[in-house]
Amino acid sequence: MESKEGVEALFLYAAEGILIADERGVIKRINPSAEKLFGYEPNELEGKSLELLVPKRFSGSHAGHRDRYNANPHARKMGQGIELFGLRKDGSEIAVEISLSPYATPEGKFTIAFIVDITQRKQIDEKLQHYSHELEMQVRNRTMILEEAIQELEKTKQDLHMALEKERELNELKSRFVSMASHEFRTPLATIKSSLSLVKKYGELNDSEKQDKHISKIKSSISNLTDILNDFLSVSQLEEGKVSNLSEELNLPEYLSEITAELQTICKTGQKINYIHEGQNIVYFDQKLLRNILFNLISNAIKFSNEDSVIDVYSSVNSTETVLKVSDHGIGIAKQDQVHLFERFFRGRNVTHIQGTGLGLNIVARYVEMLNGNIKFESEENKGTTFTITLPYYNQK
Repeated sequence: MESKEGVEALFLYAAEGILIADERGVIKRINPSAEKLFGYEPNELEGKSLELLVPKRFSGSHAGHRDRYNANPHARKMGQGIELFGLRKDGSEIAVEISLSPYATPEGKFTIAFIVDITQRKQIDEKLQHYSHELEMQVRNRTMILEEAIQELEKTKQDLHMALEKERELNELKSRFVSMASHEFRTPLATIKSSLSLVKKYGELNDSEKQDKHISKIKSSISNLTDILNDFLSVSQLEEGKVSNLSEELNLPEYLSEITAELQTICKTGQKINYIHEGQNIVYFDQKLLRNILFNLISNAIKFSNEDSVIDVYSSVNSTETVLKVSDHGIGIAKQDQVHLFERFFRGRNVTHIQGTGLGLNIVARYVEMLNGNIKFESEENKGTTFTITLPYYNQK
């Protein structure tokens, strides 16, 4: 291979394309592999410009690249980091890798270019990239499916947890109901039973005063039983979603005057209900919900206040809101009890001697919520309590 014939054989029979060009880019020699690679006949390219093998979109800048290389010739790969393409005789393009090696002779400076067709390798790379992208998409899709499954499982878990919590609350509600009912029903029923016997006895003795006293006790006990049953009916309807909110036009001061007059009949001796209204008269609310709210609050004020006390009821209506207030000067609510006031079955430690279910304020709060309003209170033990309800004025049809 050190002989001239060996070098010539290496040039002619090399699998890579080899061409030799001078400083001006004129092809001086080209081997059969290169001629075949670019689709030319033997000796057809000799004496032609290198730009003949460069795609038109690169031919404008190729001469500049050649001049810069000639200014600093050294062995290197051509166009490192970029894709190179060669132009075939038929106008098609091929992806190539080109290595450059300069040398000089007395005849001038030349560059040997070793050219490798990488079209097939590029196609394989593109297929691999395509497969990689497809695989990535499949992984992403599977991941999304998995995430959706996890989310669905999490939702199912939350639903089960909520269902279990609901079941636990219902069981607790049943347990507390049985406990409360056994006490709250027994007391008025026992009073009714004993009072009926005494009514009969005093009737035989013609003692109408004592007879009336026990008849009053019977009525009060029946009223207490009715209140208990009404509370439980309200809770049941709320739990079953059977309570509706149907707004209708209402003259508020007339409506509240009727309610306070009705409740005045159950006041303790000397108790008085004062009612004041300010602002507009017409509002739009569900009358049944409003009646239940006010009956509960005013009844509590009566129940937890002493004889000869005053209960103040106040209402005001403007263009944005309706405000309702019920104030008493009764036993008040202990500071430590106030945080639990609207919980079901909760009863303050200072009211254990007064009959009640502990459901009334919970029902009131839920009715106020249905009317899109809010409820707050101020209370001091042994000085009284004020409940304030704020409702949007346009809570209407």
